[in-house]
Amino acid sequence: MAFNSYSFWLLFICVYALYLAVRQHIVKRNVLLLIASYGFYAIWDWRFLGLIIAVTAINYHAGLLLQHAKNRKRVLWITILMNVGILGFFKYCNFFVENLQLLGQVVGVRMDWPTLNIILPIGISFYVFQALSYTIDVYKKDIEPTKNILNFAVFVAFFPQLVAGPIERASSLLLQ
Repeated sequence: MAFNSYSFWLLFICVYALYLAVRQHIVKRNVLLLIASYGFYAIWDWRFLGLIIAVTAINYHAGLLLQHAKNRKRVLWITILMNVGILGFFKYCNFFVENLQLLGQVVGVRMDWPTLNIILPIGISFYVFQALSYTIDVYKKDIEPTKNILNFAVFVAFFPQLVAGPIERASSLLLQ
């Protein structure tokens, strides 16, 4: 759903009206925003909801681990590798398989590796880097890790900025 479509504006107006109705109740407000954000994401392809939830869970738990970890740098690097691994798999897996097959042909080695025809999830770079920016801010002690997974999930999946950005700092968006 594009931001300049009637569907997006209909969703936005409905969510905004409901938001105004529950704005005094922080938990209800954030549940509404999370449902709307996941719904917005699911309209494109519901199968990737698990991916955005996984990225959210990885970075949320990394933030909590960083608070008490003896080897904070190890926690950070593992989290970075997990995030970049997810992103790299979806963006570059087919590229590397196809190019390795071409390289094999050049040197006379036949490689019949199947490509996976992976669909690139919409906004994956955005939400991976947004979630990872939180983990890095916690590592640098710029912010305290949040104990509220609902707030963090809304921060990662917030639908008005999910596919177009900009990447927002956790210190400015998470508290809102």
